[in-house]
Amino acid sequence: QPPVASPLVEELKPLKVPAALTVHSLAELMGVDAVELIKEFMRRGFMFTVNEVVEHEVAALSTPAFGYSLLPLEEEKEPGSLVVSGEEEDQSLLVARPPVVTILGHVDHGKTSLLDVIRKSNVVAKEAGGITQHIGAYQVEYKGNRLTFLDTPGHEAFTAMRARGAQATDIAVLVVAADDGIMPQTVEAIDHAKAASVPIVVAMNKMDRPNADAERVKRQLSELNLLPEEWGGEVIVVPTSATTGTGIEDLLENLLAMAEVMEFRADPLRLAHGVAIEARIDKNKGPTATVLVQDGTLHVGDRVIAGDTWGRIKAMISDGGTRVQEAGPAVPVEILGLGSLPQAGDLFEAVPDDKSAKIFVEERRRLQEHQRMTSPTFSLEAASTRIQSGELKELLLILKCDVQGSIDAVKNALSKISSDETQIRVVHAAAGTVTEGDVLLASAS
Repeated sequence: QPPVASPLVEELKPLKVPAALTVHSLAELMGVDAVELIKEFMRRGFMFTVNEVVEHEVAALSTPAFGYSLLPLEEEKEPGSLVVSGEEEDQSLLVARPPVVTILGHVDHGKTSLLDVIRKSNVVAKEAGGITQHIGAYQVEYKGNRLTFLDTPGHEAFTAMRARGAQATDIAVLVVAADDGIMPQTVEAIDHAKAASVPIVVAMNKMDRPNADAERVKRQLSELNLLPEEWGGEVIVVPTSATTGTGIEDLLENLLAMAEVMEFRADPLRLAHGVAIEARIDKNKGPTATVLVQDGTLHVGDRVIAGDTWGRIKAMISDGGTRVQEAGPAVPVEILGLGSLPQAGDLFEAVPDDKSAKIFVEERRRLQEHQRMTSPTFSLEAASTRIQSGELKELLLILKCDVQGSIDAVKNALSKISSDETQIRVVHAAAGTVTEGDVLLASAS
């Protein structure tokens, strides 16, 4: 059969595809018969079966025959802040977006009550007859500015999201009870936030208690390399009380000031992408997921893929319990319409149509399976080889010992090993057994 006549180059339609995909998926995306595509590959000297994976460069040779020019689909970026790098964004389209704040700290130091006070003191929560639901994320309005708060159950959840490639937080608020001081879980929360390179603001809570000791807390913070501003450091420490409401405005002022300096921006006009914060099965609505839009605007009716599931958004509900038609950058919403539950931390993105959604989910599953089969196990020999080859500049370790005294001894011994080429950095050190939080921190770091 003679080759298909190529249309003029000007008429080629752009088609975005992943770096590698199957012949069958490529044919489906172009709306052509897979057999015709295989024949076109044969004319170019490539022998493929329908289920074989084609690299982008090879696929690009055959698509002009069917009227398409291939463009690489932007792969998910390395975990970073929500701000999309300026190189590929049209700077004129970027607008300021609210900062995303996560509250971390020791259990019972007042994380939840602090967030409750922040939410009650603002306008946004009072809409829709005051129906508020727990969706794991809330928007707060303060002096005409908005802030988004993520209500994660703890630093493990925060790190589990990072381990799946999503860096959803811009600023971490560390809650420390002034009467209790820094506890083991506080130290863990600090290490998790530092590993994520997220700036920390300390809310020194329970200042109304008679035995509150602010100076002791500041001393403990400085011992953990978080030097308060009034001691010449860079860490903002705000005395607060969730009971009396003291210091809440001061905390919000500081968060807004930081956001202004850090200039968080996003493009509201592009197709939305972001991160799933949590998901659950509702007996009336089916699978529902709380998502945080990081860039672009999400609309009811959009097709979205989240992790390895996809669906068409049937409805979106705001944190105030009202139905909304769209959600812009840094806005959290609950979405209905996904086929199954994504995991917390799964990245989601809106795609143009059903066909693209199906194909991308299929490719994502195939890629995950491939990574699962080929992921190398970590060994000291492998690390040693990479250090000698100069590939590994920093060896990150999590150190767990039986008693506190051993930690210092082991740390000292390790510090002597560091050379000019490779530094050993202890991400987290504590006494006790290895916990799930340690494993998550290791996989995310």
